[in-house]
Amino acid sequence: MKRKVQIRQHIFNGIATAFILLFCYAATSKIIDFENFQVQLAQSPMLSAFSDELSFAVPISEFLIVILFMIRRYKFTAMFLSFTIMIMFTAYIYMILNYSPYVPCSCGGVLEKLGWKEHMIFNIAFILMAVVAIIIYPQEKLIGTNTITDYEN
Repeated sequence: MKRKVQIRQHIFNGIATAFILLFCYAATSKIIDFENFQVQLAQSPMLSAFSDELSFAVPISEFLIVILFMIRRYKFTAMFLSFTIMIMFTAYIYMILNYSPYVPCSCGGVLEKLGWKEHMIFNIAFILMAVVAIIIYPQEKLIGTNTITDYEN
């Protein structure tokens, strides 16, 4: 039984690490090229009205999720927020691809090399990883019985 919990712990922590790397990279690239990020948001047919607010909110949210992953008691919350933000990003891409008359530039950094469809597949892969992590997270921790503490490390 303990071995099974350890395997789940490693899977959860591996997925958490992938999200930490993704969000650190994404937020940092947005901040480094902040003006370009703001311009790209302003060019978006769906987000232009909120581009000023979003240009700050998105990287701050990404860094906040990373910080939550670093705090033991908030790891599950961080994973749930990761799932939620990836759903939102993916829904945005879907709407841009299917309902927008204009498709703006993609993300900055390495992810800029991906087309919108490839970016959507990338996002779906991260959504599926988050679902796996949420499912394997021990339910005992969620209801507070503290019978499994291996995920605390």
